[in-house]
Amino acid sequence: MSAELFHIYLKSRKNVNIKHLPFYMHWVREFIRFCKLQENGIIDEKRIDPFLTKVGRRHEQWQVDQAREALNLYSYYLSQNNSDPGIKGIVTIDDWKSAGDMMTRMLRLKQRSYRTEQTYMKWLRSFYVYVKPASPGELSDFHIKNFLSHLAADLNVAKATQNQAFNAILFFFRHVLEKEVGSIQSVVRAKRGQRLPTVLTQGEVKRLISFIQGTSALMVKIIYGGGLRLNECTRLRIKDLDFERSTVTVRAGKGDKDRQTLLPNNVAKELKSHLEQVRLIYEADREANVVGVHLPGALDKKYTNASKQWIWFWVFPSDRFSVDPRTNLIRRHHVSPDLIQRTIKKAAEAARIPKRVSTHTLRHSFATHLLEDGYDIRTIQMLLGHSDLQTTMIYTHVAQKNALGVRSPLDKTE
Repeated sequence: MSAELFHIYLKSRKNVNIKHLPFYMHWVREFIRFCKLQENGIIDEKRIDPFLTKVGRRHEQWQVDQAREALNLYSYYLSQNNSDPGIKGIVTIDDWKSAGDMMTRMLRLKQRSYRTEQTYMKWLRSFYVYVKPASPGELSDFHIKNFLSHLAADLNVAKATQNQAFNAILFFFRHVLEKEVGSIQSVVRAKRGQRLPTVLTQGEVKRLISFIQGTSALMVKIIYGGGLRLNECTRLRIKDLDFERSTVTVRAGKGDKDRQTLLPNNVAKELKSHLEQVRLIYEADREANVVGVHLPGALDKKYTNASKQWIWFWVFPSDRFSVDPRTNLIRRHHVSPDLIQRTIKKAAEAARIPKRVSTHTLRHSFATHLLEDGYDIRTIQMLLGHSDLQTTMIYTHVAQKNALGVRSPLDKTE
């Protein structure tokens, strides 16, 4: 497995800049000399950190990072041509089916959301396809590292996608296989340049809303007016609205965190009128003895009648019943998120807004417009529910006005 073959392999990777190939090859050859290895030798991961420490004495940090990335790719490349000694033979599908059933049970026992359950099970199926014929009991860190590296090096997935896959496999190892995951530093890391969010002007937001009618328009106003994510809006319950304080409480948002954000005053009257119609739906369900709404976690067991109480009813209920995928009970769910997505897309086309518009564009616009109006970044971070201030700082790059008042030199020629 010569260096020339590895060079050919790098040229075939979409996520490797062809200008960097000579430098990648340089770091690999230096590491081989450092470890006194043959070019087809298996990398000893314990030697990587000492080698990078040596590189760091004479080079800058970006070069150390480049060397690590080159070695991770080389390690993955070598592993594709060396079978794992832990694999003992072909396993029956029943072993993986049992593991999948246990994964589902553990996800529900740990009270993960149904969306998380679907996502984690999707990644488990992808992991199974990649590692077969290994059985669940034969899996090791070797399989995790290769699978994650495969996502980055072969499929060129985004960083967030690779992290999501890792979280799913980590859950599987810890709670189903009852194994701890060791060091995975040699994983090929997915990388993606920072992208600025699409933001609408306040005029474009008004024009967009003017092409939406009824309940959908009300939802769009609340999403934009409070910076909500789509699912946070569809999952709102009566008790989450506080008209006196003009706040919306988001329960179990991203990262399973609660937060409070704004309830726009100019939608209060429209929202109260909407709730009067929702109350009629709620009372009709009670008269028909319909099963109560879904409750988060184990609240339905702790409070047996809570699911039929008004405060737990959806602010935006669906107009039809559906089957709960976990319990198979027929009950009323909240409105489908897909409906709002389609509505916004059609409205953006009708309003002739020359941008890619989604519900999340409204959240981006909310943050940017607050920043343009002079509100401090910490307040905006709190309203959005960001754990890291750096996540919120992205909006400083798209705001029309900035603290320095910079003006283009071209504007002075007018």
